[in-house]
Amino acid sequence: MVDGLNARRILDIGAGSGFFSRHLLAEAGAQSALCVDIGYPSDRDDSEGGKPVLYRRDTGPTDCDLVLMMDVLEHVDDDRGLVRHYAARVPSGAHFLATVPAFRFLWSGHDVFLEHKRRYRLGEIETTMRDAGLQVVHGAYYFGFVFPLAAAVRLATRGATEPRSSLKKHGALTNGILATVCAAELPLLTVNRLAGLSAFVLARKP
Repeated sequence: MVDGLNARRILDIGAGSGFFSRHLLAEAGAQSALCVDIGYPSDRDDSEGGKPVLYRRDTGPTDCDLVLMMDVLEHVDDDRGLVRHYAARVPSGAHFLATVPAFRFLWSGHDVFLEHKRRYRLGEIETTMRDAGLQVVHGAYYFGFVFPLAAAVRLATRGATEPRSSLKKHGALTNGILATVCAAELPLLTVNRLAGLSAFVLARKP
């Protein structure tokens, strides 16, 4: 979804290990990453392929032209406020890529375990970005091919909302099948506004 943006400087909010930033530094044309997460014990500097990766607990104004919010907004009480906060710190023309878990009816103990506040329909996360002052460029669902199975499992256990991770370690065969299914779905990423486990939104600061 960020193909063609020619992003050079990444601001990664709630970045954790910086996995997404590091991937873009290694595989795309990005030249630096500023990873921000209140969970970092201290600020530190690192690199990926000779490109700087800065880990910070907060940041002031920056010249970053791509802001990542990957599975972040569902964790905060004021999602619009968080987007607005960082929109004020980047220049006009900067893009925002946000991902969130989709559909309230899929709520389960896994969401409670991860301390989610909400799940979103695609239109809801697009409205969140607009209300924060951004222009929505594109939105879509992903993991649509596995949506029917996952939805069936969630609905079958919908009464069980005690905090519990649904992450499980799978074998190479299962992982290979899932990777193939997800790769097959990529060509549909730009058109799937019907269903999926995650919602993606690309927005731009005017």
